[in-house]
Amino acid sequence: MAERESEIHARHNGTSQIYSVWPRSPAEPATVGGALVAPRLPPPPARSIRDLIIMGESKWMGKRWEEMDTDVLVKIFKELNLVELSPVSQVCRLWRLACSDPLIWGTLDFGLLKSNFIQTRASPYIWVDDRSDKRLAKILRVAMAISRGNVNCMIFHYNLYMKDEHLHYISQRSPHLKRLVMPAWNRISRAGICQAIERWEELESLTMPTIGHPPYIMEGLANNCKNFKELKIMGSFDLLFASAVTTYLPKLKVLSLRCSKVTMGALQCVLNSLEHLEVLNISHCLLFEMATNGRRQVIHELDNKALERASRLREFHHCQSRQCVACQRMMLDEGILRWYRYEDWFWRRDEVRSLDLKDYGRLFGAQCEMLTSVD
Repeated sequence: MAERESEIHARHNGTSQIYSVWPRSPAEPATVGGALVAPRLPPPPARSIRDLIIMGESKWMGKRWEEMDTDVLVKIFKELNLVELSPVSQVCRLWRLACSDPLIWGTLDFGLLKSNFIQTRASPYIWVDDRSDKRLAKILRVAMAISRGNVNCMIFHYNLYMKDEHLHYISQRSPHLKRLVMPAWNRISRAGICQAIERWEELESLTMPTIGHPPYIMEGLANNCKNFKELKIMGSFDLLFASAVTTYLPKLKVLSLRCSKVTMGALQCVLNSLEHLEVLNISHCLLFEMATNGRRQVIHELDNKALERASRLREFHHCQSRQCVACQRMMLDEGILRWYRYEDWFWRRDEVRSLDLKDYGRLFGAQCEMLTSVD
């Protein structure tokens, strides 16, 4: 014991006592005349606030900023948005690598970014000003440069009208994309979307609008995206669309038609033909069929045959209540929702948990939306 201890004398209650001080074994507590006392350690050296922050995040307190552990840097950088990450990624090589970590770029949510547009009568029925296109291109350049191909999910607003050039740029630089939410295709050509899908071999989930000729996109998904399993349609869903889905995507597991105008023929086609379907959402849909007189007849209740078919599904979401606010909106808008009339979050909701977009992500929040202007 004596070899491992140093002893000091101190005055205690008028007598000389012996204090045992460190270093010593954890099993041998410090004593004062046989009584246990807490050891007196030297005070820690004074440090700056920045050093204290590093101490809280790093196991080794002697590291400089450029030498911090990557997992610590990633934890810190996850709290930054796209505008803040841009200069941080240019500090040094280690920081640049940390800024591109997949944990930061799991989801790139541009749900707050909208185009400045005017509706037109001629195809593509939308005119977008040049500044909006340049702004989107600028933001995509920054995001793709920092993420270095690690984006898994991309979300775009229903009023963000990108062009083929934007989509081409994204698809080249996000090869591991698994989910795409892109409700506006007005300015994207058939060749443009097909080329993008050819690059996204890992795509599993797609949220898309109604299109005039759906078979080509379903065929593209079937030929290139072997793990594709989730589809959400925003708009209308007729028998042509349903036939394309059942023909090219027979192993589809999740289909959401939430807040869409759906024909009964299309619904019956899905229920009868998609044998691997596990989840179907027709909540707040305007269901209708054509009567013998040629007029459209709204269906307010499913028949027993349709309900029996739906009962085999793991999840079947169905709401056509006259008391439901969303259903009332569908009736008011005659089956094609005017999303701009309602809450900003309304279009992002879905009863299917895997398709619900929840809150806006941190990477592109309101602050980024204000700061990413074009000169």
